[in-house]
Amino acid sequence: MEATFASTRAASLFFSMLTVGANLFVLTAVVLAVAGRVSPAAADSRDRFRESFAGSALPFAWVVALVSLGGSLYYSEVAGFVPCKLCWYQRTMMYPLAIILGIAALRRDGGIRRYVLPMVAVGALVSVYHYQLERFPSQSSPACLADAPCTVTWVWQFHYISLPFMALSAFALIATLLRLAPDDGAAAAGGRVEQASLFDAAGGTGDDAEGGSF
Repeated sequence: MEATFASTRAASLFFSMLTVGANLFVLTAVVLAVAGRVSPAAADSRDRFRESFAGSALPFAWVVALVSLGGSLYYSEVAGFVPCKLCWYQRTMMYPLAIILGIAALRRDGGIRRYVLPMVAVGALVSVYHYQLERFPSQSSPACLADAPCTVTWVWQFHYISLPFMALSAFALIATLLRLAPDDGAAAAGGRVEQASLFDAAGGTGDDAEGGSF
């Protein structure tokens, strides 16, 4: 029992550190996006930030979904925390992302955001509602059950991180990464431009050779 408690505390600290990292990443992206509208220097920083993560945004989002899936299963199946209805609603939005984002990452399909972002938004809204319900447990909620109450705070780290906040941070990070990922249409257009330039170069070489024969 003590070993399980110690491992759960260590896991909670680990997931909380990941949550802090996710919060900092999202905050940086938001600040650069807002500041880039009013400052040319900030716009340059925003563009460099986006270019730095454009190629890895989809795989990164997939990893976030996988870690979220693994973390939720650890807490319920290993630590023994009983998931409430709101936990299951958040899982319903997160679990499919581990498959969808994996396929999108393999296909480099940034256009997947059109289908994924609504799921992310719903999951994030449930997380916000669940988080405030933890903070103000005197509220009545139809989602709360006696054997699996939504108001129990299983994890509390750094004076603000609980399980619903971890989920909210994961949804926010996935949404941010999807916004950073290049669109599939843009990638296809880039490929067509590159292909056209190769054809132009080939045609130019042929014209030069034909012209040199005169």
